[in-house]
Amino acid sequence: MDVVNTIGRRKTSVARLYMQSGKGNITVNNKDLKVYFPTEVMQTIVKQPLSLIDQGGSYDITVNVDGGGIRGQAEAIRLAIARALVENDAENRPPLKKEGFLTRDPRMVERKKYGRRKARRRFQFSKR
Repeated sequence: MDVVNTIGRRKTSVARLYMQSGKGNITVNNKDLKVYFPTEVMQTIVKQPLSLIDQGGSYDITVNVDGGGIRGQAEAIRLAIARALVENDAENRPPLKKEGFLTRDPRMVERKKYGRRKARRRFQFSKR
């Protein structure tokens, strides 16, 4: 198997992923997954597509991720892994699609507008 290259995005996070056959090592920004994401919840989010199709130990995954917060980065990596699994084997598409792992979440932070305190919040109105 050649190296599969995919990209995943969430909010302002961008994850560039390189997947090849191996022993199941996941490296994020040249660190082990457990070091980069110390909480069990974030590790589970990243591994969800692999555990769904029972292929956790058959691929070595290297990810470069930047931008956003830790949750957005984890979800961007999840999308990139799901896309790589589909690119590697088209039979993986229906279960991943059913769980919603192939859907790019389009929600972004709304920009601040002039004359307002935040995107929609107005300054406090004073009657007198």
